[in-house]
Amino acid sequence: MCRFRSGDEFYMVKIIEKRDSADKPGDAKHVEYYVHYEAFNRRLDTWVSLLDFDLGTLEKPRAKETSDAQPNKDDGEKDPKKKKHKKDNDKNDVKVENDGIAAENRMKGHGGHGNAHPDPEHAEFDPRALQEHEEFTKVRNILSIELGNHEMDTWYFSPFPTEYNGTKKLYFCEYTLAFFKRKEQLQRHLKKCKVQHPPGEEIYRNGKISFFEIDGKKHKMFCQNLCYLAKLFLDHKTLYYDVDLFLFYVLCEWDERGYHVVGYFSKEKCSEEGYNLACILTLPPYQRKGYGKLLIAFSYELSKKEGKVGTPERPLSDLGLVSYRGYWTRELLALLADPNRQFVSIKDLSDLTMIKTEDIITTLQHLNLLAYQKGAYVICAAPDLVQKHLKNAGGPGVKVDAKKIIWTPFNADKEYEKYRG
Repeated sequence: MCRFRSGDEFYMVKIIEKRDSADKPGDAKHVEYYVHYEAFNRRLDTWVSLLDFDLGTLEKPRAKETSDAQPNKDDGEKDPKKKKHKKDNDKNDVKVENDGIAAENRMKGHGGHGNAHPDPEHAEFDPRALQEHEEFTKVRNILSIELGNHEMDTWYFSPFPTEYNGTKKLYFCEYTLAFFKRKEQLQRHLKKCKVQHPPGEEIYRNGKISFFEIDGKKHKMFCQNLCYLAKLFLDHKTLYYDVDLFLFYVLCEWDERGYHVVGYFSKEKCSEEGYNLACILTLPPYQRKGYGKLLIAFSYELSKKEGKVGTPERPLSDLGLVSYRGYWTRELLALLADPNRQFVSIKDLSDLTMIKTEDIITTLQHLNLLAYQKGAYVICAAPDLVQKHLKNAGGPGVKVDAKKIIWTPFNADKEYEKYRG
């Protein structure tokens, strides 16, 4: 077992990697170990010292486990056996909520190292592919970042250029998202940087909130840097770095210093499957403020302006599904609760909300408001039950004022003509 975050609580861990201490290289007593806490998501994996272990709880590893990353006998320590540590109560559970799809669950077989079955977020990968993904991303290469006035501990590996591997902290320009190894480099950059907002077009402003639409083909460097940044907080294998085919919608708070990135979502310029969202993130300092709900709602407001039914790209994480189901519930039940709409079909709901019919069916089934009779679905929504579900769905977060969206949908034909010259 190992101490958790310099506190008094100990949890069973699996040692993933080891390295010499930067202060005393070659000294076996000062080796650092990268550990995964079996009770939690791997976003909480970290480097610890020998003093953090409770040596009395260590056991030999299973025969099939490799010993490359385990302490050797010279360290005076036996290898820990992978064993999930459970408490009788939940007071030691660590919960970190991300206000959108990036939300993470306490680890119950999700996202851990060496799981036999993929978690819902990686459900499309077979166990071997998932194991390869986790092996490649098992150790965070960047431990923390500075973005504007915020310092953030990272959660996951991100494939930055190799020259940045081993950098404990990266410094980002909050306007261009250029990143640097040293703060002095960032300060020199800021003296030359004349912009105070993301590139692209500002398509929405309401109070201190703004959205920018950024074409990945026109502003490739910014969008690639945004993907590098996002991957530090998203455990997705399928995060795209070929940004030319995507549009990025960056949410900002603005003040006298400029526009500060809060989060974003991306979408394919032309999605054959009808996806209106590919990837979504709310940065840690801005979570639990309703911004994740705002990002989801904004993606559907764009779908309404396009006149196209939309749905998020699959697979959804478990809490990603919770976030979307909450939005779908609020939108659908608000219409069902309208006394002026006595008769409404699933097709009517889809036309009014631009939510895909399959998502409407699964949501209403989850709420037990849908029956299947004589080969057709029938909505059974008693007023008191609708109000109960609306109350349980929670608030809408930061609301979108659709009248303030100034936006023209992407024209694929026009883009193709430019390409042909």
